[in-house]
Amino acid sequence: MSSLEADLAHYKELFSKLRFSYVEQVTKEKFIRAIVGDPPLVVEHQENIELESHLAVAKASLKAQKTEVAELVDELEKRGRELCRKYENIQMQTKQLQELPARIEGLDEGIRDLKEAQNGGGEHPNLRLGLDKTRELVEEREKKRRELDRQLEQLQVMVPRKVKEVERLNAELQPLEAKRLGSTTAAREAKRRKEEALGGVGDDLEERGRWWRGVEGGLKGMLGVENS
Repeated sequence: MSSLEADLAHYKELFSKLRFSYVEQVTKEKFIRAIVGDPPLVVEHQENIELESHLAVAKASLKAQKTEVAELVDELEKRGRELCRKYENIQMQTKQLQELPARIEGLDEGIRDLKEAQNGGGEHPNLRLGLDKTRELVEEREKKRRELDRQLEQLQVMVPRKVKEVERLNAELQPLEAKRLGSTTAAREAKRRKEEALGGVGDDLEERGRWWRGVEGGLKGMLGVENS
């Protein structure tokens, strides 16, 4: 619509310039012919008065025509805007019509699913219950929900007491844990000392055994006794 208005303004300006150039050219031509004519054209005062009266009538007629043209232009602009709106509406409706088959197909599929559920083909048997059965089911679910809420409230009341009990048990376990760690450390230390003590005696006995075997071998060699 903005491009149409711009074109109209452009052509209006061109026609205005063209009209001014035409009037100027015709006036110059008449003036030159009047001067160079043989005999020269001489206009009397009375003729000027008559021409001015004719000019006034022509101006009035031209003004009326301009007004009519302006009204016609306004009407054309109004119709142009209306046509633009209609064109946009037609485009939107065309797009909606293009999307309509897919929507109809989706609705048909939904209707088929509902019919299957109503006829017993659905996976949820609760969907086939009557109004009274549905109300009973709703009341039963509400009763279960209230029972769960009651149990939840009881558990929430018990939580602080259980937390305090856990804290008390932790406080009692800490000395026992420290005692256990101390006992474990002491047992490991005692075991280590025992192993060290046993390790020293074993080394002494091994050295004595090697010495006695050496002595025994020397004596047998000196006495000529063979090993049995």
